[in-house]
Amino acid sequence: MAARAPFLSTPHSAYHHRHRPAEDEELTRVGPGTPCGEYLRRFWQPVILARELGDLPKRVRILGEDLVAFRDKSGAIGLLELHCPHRGTSLEFGLVGETGIRCCYHGWLFDVDGTILETPGEPVDSTLKDRLYHGAYPVHEHQGLVFAYLGPPDKQPPFPRLDTYDLPGYELAARAPVVWECNWLQVKENSMDPAHLAFLHTLPGSQGFTNDLKELGEWDWMETPVGMVYIDTRRQGDRVWVRVADFILPNIHQFPPNADPMAARNSINRPAATTWAVPLDDNHTMQIGYYRTAEGKEPRRGSGFGQDASRPYEERQRVPGDYDAQVSIHGGVARHGLEHLASTDRGIIMMRNLIRRGVRAVRKGLELSHPLLKNGAPVPTYSHDRVVSGIAPAATPDEDRKLLREVARGVVQAAVGEAGIGG
Repeated sequence: MAARAPFLSTPHSAYHHRHRPAEDEELTRVGPGTPCGEYLRRFWQPVILARELGDLPKRVRILGEDLVAFRDKSGAIGLLELHCPHRGTSLEFGLVGETGIRCCYHGWLFDVDGTILETPGEPVDSTLKDRLYHGAYPVHEHQGLVFAYLGPPDKQPPFPRLDTYDLPGYELAARAPVVWECNWLQVKENSMDPAHLAFLHTLPGSQGFTNDLKELGEWDWMETPVGMVYIDTRRQGDRVWVRVADFILPNIHQFPPNADPMAARNSINRPAATTWAVPLDDNHTMQIGYYRTAEGKEPRRGSGFGQDASRPYEERQRVPGDYDAQVSIHGGVARHGLEHLASTDRGIIMMRNLIRRGVRAVRKGLELSHPLLKNGAPVPTYSHDRVVSGIAPAATPDEDRKLLREVARGVVQAAVGEAGIGG
């Protein structure tokens, strides 16, 4: 846990606040051998779009490791350590063949599982290639994304399937990755922070969010079998809008559509997106995943307003988005000792505790029991929104807030009890 900075209680007192507390290394460091890095490695992580694997290899960085991804001419995909085990030449300059990838320097040929198939120049009776393997990781291609498992081989789980991968009436499309220049944790924490919707995403000039979000919601958080949800509830007359977003351990979130006004909502809407915040290293995070649209509708394209640094800097200053708010936190890696968490941050506290429990379980050598690590059956998730009609306002604002929370919790508890929401 991070040390606290002094609590300032007088004007012009920055002099007493110059020391920067250390980052929370247990949750922010992701390289090999770090507690959080080893926890994240127990789960399959998306690493690249499948369509990026053409006739050339792709250099990638995942969890602080430099790797090379390629698809050989037989269609098999490999994810190998970047540097050739012979003399260290980078395989980003390798030659993709019918089988495997060949180092450009001395022609050693590697199969997708790290088997060394050829060592040209060695004597014909050399057994080196039969005794040595090159480092490789298991991969799995699914609906346009290539996933990898970077953890201990004896702990490799089946490839998991979320229930949202195959929803009736919806089409799934892989989204192009965007790299954010900050730590993974502050990117993912945003997914359990519904309060920012009423401020950041309703600034004049913002795009993609309904004006209904300008009204402060009644916010609540609950743990689920896969992680946790936030519940964002609003009222219009006798209609109550219940909006639920998933955080799925360790680094996935799902959220329902944002753009349609409450008055136009008359059905259950499942998540508009499923997004992983994949740490490339401690200071860079890849947002990658799936967009989901109703059949017959135009699929979403691009990152979305405020989800990257593509706009001019002055424009981003005038109308900032998620990217600007999150990347700017303490210069890229949040210093929790500088924070002053408030009542709207209960979800952030819950999320950190959930991740910390998983990190410490791995460090202690305990078995993780998360549904994503089980038998490969579809994993129920809970993100959706719906409008509940016929809920008259209570007599006082305080009583009505309590009523809204009861309605919302009932919606989520029913979904959890039914093991998912279905189509």
